[in-house]
Amino acid sequence: MNSKELQRIDSKKMYEVYDKWPQTAKESYEMNLGKFNVKDVDHIVFAGMGGSGTIGDVMSSLLSKDDIHVSVVKGYLLPKTVDSNTLVVLTSISGNTDETLTILRNNLKSNAKFIAFSSGGKLQELSQKNNISHYIIPEYHSPRASFLTFLYSIINVLEDVLPLKRTDVTESFLKLDEVKNEINSSNLNEKNYALNLAKWISYIPLMYYPWGLQPAAVRFKNSMQENAKTHTIIENIIESCHNGVVAWEKPTKLQPILLQGTDDYIKTKERLNIMKEFFNEKDIKYQEIFSKDGSILSKLVCLIYQLDFTSIYNAVLSGIDPSPVDSIDFIKGKL
Repeated sequence: MNSKELQRIDSKKMYEVYDKWPQTAKESYEMNLGKFNVKDVDHIVFAGMGGSGTIGDVMSSLLSKDDIHVSVVKGYLLPKTVDSNTLVVLTSISGNTDETLTILRNNLKSNAKFIAFSSGGKLQELSQKNNISHYIIPEYHSPRASFLTFLYSIINVLEDVLPLKRTDVTESFLKLDEVKNEINSSNLNEKNYALNLAKWISYIPLMYYPWGLQPAAVRFKNSMQENAKTHTIIENIIESCHNGVVAWEKPTKLQPILLQGTDDYIKTKERLNIMKEFFNEKDIKYQEIFSKDGSILSKLVCLIYQLDFTSIYNAVLSGIDPSPVDSIDFIKGKL
């Protein structure tokens, strides 16, 4: 693949938005947005679909070692445990997501605290009409390509609630820059590991992940489905050793990818090594993906950056424009 092919097939220049992701992340975190500080919150619900849902997954990981209970809702209903000590964070990048709007409409009389993020749309209108705190965040290209814009804007606004140090955030910008220098669209050569993985994927990838990196795996599945228009499977590596691994006893074209953190739990590392031994004995070709060093924020955003670019490159290599999502548009048109 060369730059001319990339420009021709990626008709809406999605790759250009990704080339700017580190800069966009930093600018979003530094935007002059009012802080949202809530006392006595012991439960935070992140509600959103697609890319907005992945924001909830990442935030859940960031809060995993805190005392605050976290729920991620990808649907129409809030947990029954929502009460006056709950903060509900609604995210719809377009502002018109049916599920997210339904949650707000059905819970306007709730005594929970609500905050909303969108680029405008019906969520902005409904929030303003009902005195819900709403933040307008710009959308770039598409909801999925605006992921970091919204993630870092939400981190900005909820900074006082999150157990994140500023050094963790600034570190993530440096790590994103490192990844950019290695995988951006001006670097279409054998050293671009996002492109190399895209070339290797020729059928249906099956990504094994450790629990802590689940958001990156979920995002990879979603991005491959939306951008490359290909089915993608993800499995928790520990759970799969109790069931899914048996399926490899039958010949298949599935392509395993082992997602790994640089400091995974020792028993998780043991399981991954056993899986590699199993694949080698069965002569099953696999790929390994490693996170950057650093905080969980750095690990997740850098993995998502790399794997999103992989999905764009895989689409272009297959002659597929990554931008259109006609099937999603069809379903939304019927709602």
